[in-house]
Amino acid sequence: MSGSSKTAGIGAGLRSVGAVAAPVAKTHIHSVRNPGVAFDASWLDDIHVNKSAALRRVASLGGRRTVKKAHQAAWLLRAISCMDLTTLKGDDTPARVRRLCAKAKSPVRPDVLQKLGLPPGELSVGAVCVYHAMVETAVEALKGSGIPVAAVSTGFPAGQSPHECKLREIELSVAAGASEIDIVISRANVLTGNWQALYNEVKDFRAACGDAHVKAILATGELGNLTNVAKASVVAMMAGADFIKTSTGMESENATLPVSLVMARMIREFHSRTGARVGFKPAGGISTAKDALSYLVLMKEELGNDWLNPEMFRFGASSLLGDIERQLEHYVTGRYSAANRHPIA
Repeated sequence: MSGSSKTAGIGAGLRSVGAVAAPVAKTHIHSVRNPGVAFDASWLDDIHVNKSAALRRVASLGGRRTVKKAHQAAWLLRAISCMDLTTLKGDDTPARVRRLCAKAKSPVRPDVLQKLGLPPGELSVGAVCVYHAMVETAVEALKGSGIPVAAVSTGFPAGQSPHECKLREIELSVAAGASEIDIVISRANVLTGNWQALYNEVKDFRAACGDAHVKAILATGELGNLTNVAKASVVAMMAGADFIKTSTGMESENATLPVSLVMARMIREFHSRTGARVGFKPAGGISTAKDALSYLVLMKEELGNDWLNPEMFRFGASSLLGDIERQLEHYVTGRYSAANRHPIA
């Protein structure tokens, strides 16, 4: 089948409910906020995770839903629209951040988008995520694009700074133009079962963020077990987190499907009990298009289509985009491209 016949009409097809994965508008408006609820220790007493059952559930994902051809291309485009394109390195420079922002505004080569039936400017990532020192540079580079800037904060990645310093860091990032703040919790509160202290901490962070969205990083690889992950998820949501996020990307174990399943089910339960919708962000170690599809399938099956958009779902990604670009080019040409054919982030 020729490339032209393969892609004929795909622009319309990508917008179908079955494909699920149509790109979204470039202006990302945060209309969904979590007001939080009062701390309820009795809720936590009822949480127990069956690890074996969680592992069996995620092992079944690959066989339950197969995404191929045009639908796969559509889901991969949706994955791009849900990316927090990230650089969090000690050698970050303004030039690197500006280059990342240029990639955020045009994440796929125009010729590939054209073959997919999408007009220029149709697709962008969900946000650009940087350290506080680079927030102003990113805000300036993204001006007029509608793409938000997310700042990692509160002593990222270890979260061992004094509480007052964490709050001040949030305030400075918001003042610099960040509209999303990725905070890290104090893991000790989870490991010692001090849930009230964790609630108070996240609630303080939420207040310091003001109108900026709060994405609470749980650092799940350092929480000991899945039951702790579940309880930390619920406490962060009680305290008003707009998103819960798996990892900083710098732990020895980052995002995994079992952890993500547990967190998604806590989001579902929180929504059922309170009516509040909370977003989810897996981060760290998600580097291939195949990985991205697995997480999208998990979200669709556990939370439904309402969560398959940048307002409710994000990938923390620094290398994922490159592999997705190569898969999309293979779809439209039948050949895998060399990495140097794609502008780097």
